[in-house]
Amino acid sequence: MRVLILGGDGYLGWPTAMDFAAAGHEVTAVDNYLRRRIAEATDSEPLIATPSLSERAHLFKAVSGHSIEVRIADLSVPEEMFEVVRESMPEVIIHYAEQPSAPYSMRGFKEARETLRNNLDVTFNCIWAVMEIVPDAHIVKLGTMGEYGTPNIDIEEGWIDIEHKGRTDRFLFPRAAGSFYHTTKVLDTDMLWFYVRLHGLRVTDLMQGPVYGLSTPQAEMDPKLCPHFNYDDIFGTVVNRFLVQAVAGMPLTVYGEGGQKRGYLNLQDTLQCVRLAAENPAREGELRIFNQLTEVFSVNELAERVKRAGEGLGLDVKIKSIPNPRKELEEHYYNPVFSGLTDLGLEPHYLTDDMVADMLEKVIANKERIRPERIMPRVKWS
Repeated sequence: MRVLILGGDGYLGWPTAMDFAAAGHEVTAVDNYLRRRIAEATDSEPLIATPSLSERAHLFKAVSGHSIEVRIADLSVPEEMFEVVRESMPEVIIHYAEQPSAPYSMRGFKEARETLRNNLDVTFNCIWAVMEIVPDAHIVKLGTMGEYGTPNIDIEEGWIDIEHKGRTDRFLFPRAAGSFYHTTKVLDTDMLWFYVRLHGLRVTDLMQGPVYGLSTPQAEMDPKLCPHFNYDDIFGTVVNRFLVQAVAGMPLTVYGEGGQKRGYLNLQDTLQCVRLAAENPAREGELRIFNQLTEVFSVNELAERVKRAGEGLGLDVKIKSIPNPRKELEEHYYNPVFSGLTDLGLEPHYLTDDMVADMLEKVIANKERIRPERIMPRVKWS
């Protein structure tokens, strides 16, 4: 297939580009380096330095023989989005091109406004480019489990059937985002559903949980092909932060009581999920939603797993509760349904002790690059 990846330089975008190219698809990766600029401006750069997108594409071609076409463009500008779509004429568009950090979106007015404009403008422009240029193309949009919040009922896969006063109907599952970033993702879903209803678009919205890891089959070919591995409080997911804290000799900082539960998945499973969605497209006029996770953990459970694996490698790992900088429930019910991608063939990589130890060893190999001052919370929700 002709595959266009929006946000192809990101933590997920770059591994996805390599994965689709290695599978024989014709791949174009587009980015405007927004994440790199924000990371530099907030002193939140990744543990392992990564070459530019073009340099990585050249290296990937040299070691694998597979090509990735690279475009540097600001997709929040309509003309640039339309030009990229006309040039690539994609059959599948994988949309990662959003400001992905909840803490960044909560820093202040400027950051919230930047998140709103980038995320909604890119999605809006993508929708219209598809309608006007490639109306049969399948949009695979990365959503987030954070759209749902933490309701006191089971979280269905995107939709819920309601019976009210003797009548029934099917609705999008209620959303209750916990950050402004997650709120923009809710707006994405609503906007996509509007245009699916009106124009018969084909859309798969993947409600993804936090991702961990830095290994993929393609990244193992050369260290310079690894994805951005952030461990800071702005872009680093909790697993990645805990791994780096364990190696740096810092206590694993649990926010508040640590009972916050989320659905997690390995980076390699993100690649599986996205390719399964792309190779099994939604029907015309369908907004198909999958909950993209493989396991549910509390923050305390994750800390204990990292502590156990770290001690197995001879690290002295401590766990420390600190005041929670976020506004969130610290103890709550959390039971998401996530069978759709498994039904398509997902084969999960679970967070075993061996998996944690392997990630710790990769962090140990880059220990000299750790900047401890980047890890502690620098953003408060209020």
